Amino acid sequence: MLPPLPLAALGAALAGLASAQVHTDCNPLNTTCPPDPGFGTEADFYFNSTPPAELWETIAGTVSYDAKKGAAFTINKQGDSPTIRTKFYFFFGRTEIFLKVAPGTGIVSSMMWLSDVLDEVDWEFLGSNKSFASTNYFGKGEQDWHNGGMHPMTGMQDDYHNYTTVWTKEKIDWYIDGALVRTLLSKDANNSRTYPQTPMRMSIGIWAGGDPSLPEGTRKWAGGDTNYADGPYTMYVTQAHVTDFSTGKEYSYGDKSGSADSIKMAPGNSTAYQFLQRPPQQSIADKWRLLPAKTKIGIYAGASFLGALIIGTLLFYIKARRGREANAAGFSDYDGHDGHRGGLSDADAYHVPATTAASPLAPSAWGAPPPVTISPSPPYRDAREPAPDAHGFDFGLNAPNSESPLLRSQSPNAPSSHPP
Repeated sequence: MLPPLPLAALGAALAGLASAQVHTDCNPLNTTCPPDPGFGTEADFYFNSTPPAELWETIAGTVSYDAKKGAAFTINKQGDSPTIRTKFYFFFGRTEIFLKVAPGTGIVSSMMWLSDVLDEVDWEFLGSNKSFASTNYFGKGEQDWHNGGMHPMTGMQDDYHNYTTVWTKEKIDWYIDGALVRTLLSKDANNSRTYPQTPMRMSIGIWAGGDPSLPEGTRKWAGGDTNYADGPYTMYVTQAHVTDFSTGKEYSYGDKSGSADSIKMAPGNSTAYQFLQRPPQQSIADKWRLLPAKTKIGIYAGASFLGALIIGTLLFYIKARRGREANAAGFSDYDGHDGHRGGLSDADAYHVPATTAASPLAPSAWGAPPPVTISPSPPYRDAREPAPDAHGFDFGLNAPNSESPLLRSQSPNAPSSHPP
């Protein structure tokens, strides 16, 4: 166990007490609860747009998504604490997040794992402290001021950094940008009694530890009272990685001990795994590219015919209208008396409308159809087809025994995604 760090540990304990989001809908220590949906695989998640509702949920506030900055967790006013959480659980595993810490007195940027029995593993960053990142853990909801750790680093509010946590039955390792900063052995957590050891979900969020409504000790740990008028305060997360070291479809508690040995794993593929394995939905452009050449030719021909028909109809209408106008002009100059006796005896009595080079009648004699020019029809394109989007929510799925490219490029010194 790490040597006692009074300031960090006290603050971590107070933070745990203050966070209203640390709760469980059903605690297996007290009653029989429904199984937890497993993950049973590994995946990378990119927060350049709203993540799929099948895998993630927003449990507090509103989170916005940007193609470059990623997910934006913003505190605009008192009471804001935007948070997202996985809908699936992992039973021992590894997570990575690429996070840019929010500035601001009393503002806490955080990543938390939490189980149904309130086992907990945390990363926490204070907006008023640009020199240290903090880690923490709790077992079965028991608060202990010895649990916290502080780790020197710089630039956490200026750029994105990789915060990795690797969890096995024997130990938990915390890494910053691939460098190991802390190890907790199971035996050092009250002889494993308060060691986190039950299926977890991951939450990412921001909250105001300096809110005036919180206890004075919590506000002091957070760096002081939060002045919401100085906001907004925003934390950004561009991507995350989750690996489940187990392969269960569901995880359930065999008894009320809250121990790892009591967890039962249902065989089969999880709902999350099945979702990730689905073929991507095709856009209209993709469907067009997959059409046979003969079908495309038929569509081109049909579009060309329709265009020619429309143009021909329009020209016929123009010609008929001009004819009616010409007849009306001729009759206006007709002598009623002569016409009554002999009708139209002189062609000069009918005045042909003057023509110009710009007129469609100029190249031809009166009465002859004007020339018709049909431009080639453009390739068929559904008007509802959206422009190609270079962004959007994306995730990669690797086979359980493969190495994540995210880990290779960002955590060269961290161990593999799989349990030792």
